[in-house]
Amino acid sequence: MKPYWKRKIGFFILAFPLFFMLMGYVVMLLWNYTLAEFTPLQRINFWQAVGLLLLCRILFGGFRFNGPGGRGGGPNHPKAQHWREKWMGMNDEERERFKSEWKKRCQPPR
Repeated sequence: MKPYWKRKIGFFILAFPLFFMLMGYVVMLLWNYTLAEFTPLQRINFWQAVGLLLLCRILFGGFRFNGPGGRGGGPNHPKAQHWREKWMGMNDEERERFKSEWKKRCQPPR
């Protein structure tokens, strides 16, 4: 493995937990200085904030970190534009062939 990749992997191994801890601290501060001050809710500690952060991530955001649109990157992604242009350049016969080929490929095995 090249030294560049070792440094990059090492950076992410250190950066991810630090970022996660920072976000937990921010959630704790926001909770304690907004909700606990103005509502009858109790103050929370750091680990409760991390748990709340994880729970919100699971319930509302899932665990994909690549933005909206999943792996494809949304409708403006270059791959999506490439396929849209290709589809628009096909005539009706080519489109039907394309559809039937993908129907065959996507059927579950028997």
